[in-house]
Amino acid sequence: MEAILFIGMQASGKSTFYKKHFFNSHVRISMDLLKTRNRERQFLQVCLKTTAKLVIDNTNPRKEDRQQYIPLLKERRYQVIGYYFQTSLPEALARNSAREGKDKVKDVALYDVRKKLEPPAFSEGFDRLFSVRIQGDGFEITEWRKEEGHVPEPPDRLG
Repeated sequence: MEAILFIGMQASGKSTFYKKHFFNSHVRISMDLLKTRNRERQFLQVCLKTTAKLVIDNTNPRKEDRQQYIPLLKERRYQVIGYYFQTSLPEALARNSAREGKDKVKDVALYDVRKKLEPPAFSEGFDRLFSVRIQGDGFEITEWRKEEGHVPEPPDRLG
């Protein structure tokens, strides 16, 4: 059983990445779709009961945000994989400005998540970690090496 947590600010490519890589194999759990934490919890419980492969497609910026999922997933014997979406604030702001309707978020939301964003760590309970960066029309994916505590350099945190 596999559970994937996405980590990254809005407009960093998380939902597009899900559609490209996991749409046909994993259930998507997203606050954008479910709207309330109560609905999210209920849907997650159904996925756990049915041992569904799943992707939690939220920003999950802080360790404490991720800890609402990881212990529960580990208790159910899921392999927990993190995908850390690295993008600069100007890039995310530009992509967000091109969005329309409900897909577009207020710029202040991007600034808020960027301020909170903490890179994930194996010590949180992840079995595997990946860095994801948008490259043209695709994605560059780099696996982190656990034994070396490897963490790819983040994009300019101030930018």
